[in-house]
Amino acid sequence: MKKTNVSIFIPHIGCPHLCSFCDQKSISGAVKAPSASEVRDVLNEQAEHLLKNNISAEIAFFGGSFTAIERGYMESLLDAAKSAVDKFPAYTGIRCSTRPDCISEEIIDILKRYGVTAVELGAQSMNDEVLKANERGHTADDVRNASNLIKSSGIELGLQMMTGLYRDTPENCLYTADEFIKLSPKTVRIYPTVILKNTKLGKLFESGEFKSFSFEETVELCAKLLRKFTEKGFRVIRLGLHASADVERDMLGGTYHPALREIVESRIFLEDLQMRLFDMEKGKYTVYTDPKNISKAVGQKKSNINALAELGYEIKFRPMTGEYILIV
Repeated sequence: MKKTNVSIFIPHIGCPHLCSFCDQKSISGAVKAPSASEVRDVLNEQAEHLLKNNISAEIAFFGGSFTAIERGYMESLLDAAKSAVDKFPAYTGIRCSTRPDCISEEIIDILKRYGVTAVELGAQSMNDEVLKANERGHTADDVRNASNLIKSSGIELGLQMMTGLYRDTPENCLYTADEFIKLSPKTVRIYPTVILKNTKLGKLFESGEFKSFSFEETVELCAKLLRKFTEKGFRVIRLGLHASADVERDMLGGTYHPALREIVESRIFLEDLQMRLFDMEKGKYTVYTDPKNISKAVGQKKSNINALAELGYEIKFRPMTGEYILIV
């Protein structure tokens, strides 16, 4: 059975801070807070589609700081979601995203009462200087405390990080990943910074004071992050923002690409293959790999083939089920 999320976007309401990078309208595309009845209608409509196509889904409240919105409104949305989970077997749980400083024992009790199964924290960084520079309004210790509360309650923990923020460095990002690993989240999301119009970062970028990581620097860094998390057994469920016409229209800089994860995975494959070829004579080789790896083995616009050719290796890729890298 396939798995997915049915995402309900809650616009920027309730959040106590306007972070340096935030333009929630461009990110989520949402401009109006949905009512509980609208959420019920969406979930009822989607349930039929899910059941027909043998798909299971979690109901996901994204787009804002869910546990910071007005309490009565939050509970009305949770009640609508819980009713759908109780009614339709296609729905397997409820997840939400929120700020680390908007989690408390009281909030956890409410989430558990409505059957919330996962909470994702928008930590963004574990470096307090970076958090302060980007006006996050919370500290790294807030992330640690909230993570421990969530995990001790039995709710699944997810952590979200950003790369290339104002006053950030690749070393800071790798430190954030190491601190995430200590907290043992079930899932991780990695979002390279996209600099949008009408944000503090946008103004800093236009003034020349801020320049985020280049595309190449981001790919190299994200390859290290993805490798670090997966080697420790943590699932990276998102790398890069979802494809969005609004983001493409409003972005001034930073790193955005609709196929960013595939590009990063392709870089990892290239690095692994280069290590295998390191002690081999330059020349022509055939590399066998599982069919699911072929596109990332070749690379976008044959980037991996071309990179290896510059090193003196003429490579042809052929499919072999179950194989990662077999060089002949």
